[in-house]
Amino acid sequence: MRYNSIIEIDNFLIASEIFTEYFICDIERCHGSCCLIGDSGAPLLPRECSIIESQFENYSPFLSQKGRESIKEKGFWVVDIEDEVVTPLNGTQECAYAIFDKEGNCFCALEIAHTNGATTFMKPQSCRLYPIRCSNLSNGMTALNLHRWNLCSEAFVKGKREGVKVYQFLKNPIIAAFGVELYQKMEIADSHIKEGKIG
Repeated sequence: MRYNSIIEIDNFLIASEIFTEYFICDIERCHGSCCLIGDSGAPLLPRECSIIESQFENYSPFLSQKGRESIKEKGFWVVDIEDEVVTPLNGTQECAYAIFDKEGNCFCALEIAHTNGATTFMKPQSCRLYPIRCSNLSNGMTALNLHRWNLCSEAFVKGKREGVKVYQFLKNPIIAAFGVELYQKMEIADSHIKEGKIG
């Protein structure tokens, strides 16, 4: 491992903020706005596109009528202006897979379907890993960066209040995406930071 503002672990380049900043989603404050506001949908991996299409009948009952109509019109995914494959939108901002509870909080229909045992797919990796953003580099490495969005400002406050760091909050998504070994090495990196061996 080599450390400075970027921490290198195996084939990953990880922003040090992921170890030093705190984060816990605070849906009571944001109401799930990350699914409603943005320039395009959630980025999708190629394998996720196949799963979303093949399991449509399983999660379709959990979608909103508006979402089903958008998917029928636009498809299970679209290519945005940055040439990224992303989820389609209802109109210009709201994700087609977004649904609402009685209090107006927004949730992912895919995740609700998974929670109810209707599908094996939870939700896009890009959503599960937020506020970490992943980029595949030309040298074969993967960059993990911390994304800051004013919509999530309360999540940073809540994380700091409860003492939960970004990577700790995302333990399960990190393991699901990259394996338990990376997460264990991230814990070691965090301990090195605490001991002043990094920086």
